[in-house]
Amino acid sequence: MGAQYWSGSALNENKGMVDNLQRCGVITSRKVGEVMETIDRALFVPGGLQPYVDSPMPIGYNATISAPHMHATCLQLLEKNLQPGMRVLDVGSGTGYLTGCFALMVGPHGRAVGVEHIPELVSFSIENIKKSAASQLLKDGSLSVHGGDGRQGWPDLGPYDAIHVGAAAPEIPQPLIEQLKPGGRMVIPVGNIFQDLKVVDKNSDDSISIRTETSVRYVPLTSREVQLRG
Repeated sequence: MGAQYWSGSALNENKGMVDNLQRCGVITSRKVGEVMETIDRALFVPGGLQPYVDSPMPIGYNATISAPHMHATCLQLLEKNLQPGMRVLDVGSGTGYLTGCFALMVGPHGRAVGVEHIPELVSFSIENIKKSAASQLLKDGSLSVHGGDGRQGWPDLGPYDAIHVGAAAPEIPQPLIEQLKPGGRMVIPVGNIFQDLKVVDKNSDDSISIRTETSVRYVPLTSREVQLRG
C-alpha cells in the first residue's frame, strides 16, 4: 500500500489519526478503533519524528515502525483471532506498538508475545509499553517481549491463535506455520523487492490456506547481522 492516507500538519493527536483512518475507510472495526485510540503511537515513535503522520518511521538499526494504516489493516485482518483470552505472537516487534495493541485486544486472560532480534529495540519497546495503556498487562505477565530470531517464532508460549510478522520474508518460515493453532491466522509480508501481505489460515485438519491481501513494502526479515549491516 504505497498510498498515504493523509499527511500530518494539522494532525497532532492520536485520536485525530484514528478519526482519519475511520474517515478513509481503513478502520471499519469499532474494537480496532478503540484500541488504536487507547495506545498512543507517540509513545513508540522516536523523539523528533511526527508520530501521527501516515507513513513508516525509522526507529534505528535499519528498522521502521509501520504506517498507521498498515497497523490498522493488520489488526483488522487478525481481529477474530485476537478475542479476549487468545494468544498472539508479534514477530519483529520493534517499538512494541503493535504488541501493545495486541495485548489490549486479547486482554489480561490472553497472552501477547513479542519477539525482536535487536536487543536495544527489545529494551526500547519494554520502556515504551511501560508508559502506555498496556503497562499493567506487561506488569501482570500477559504481555512480554523477548530477544530472539523471530523466524523461529517463540514455541515456549505457543501455539498461537494469531501471528503477525512485521518484516518481509522470502517465504513463510515453517516454524511459524507450526506454531499456529488450527483455526489460527498469520499475517505476513512475503517477497523480496516486490512484496505481498499474505493472510495464512490454518484449517482444522492442519492444512493451510493462503491469500494475498495487498501489495506492501516492508524491511526484510533477516538475521540480526544482515540487518545491522544494512
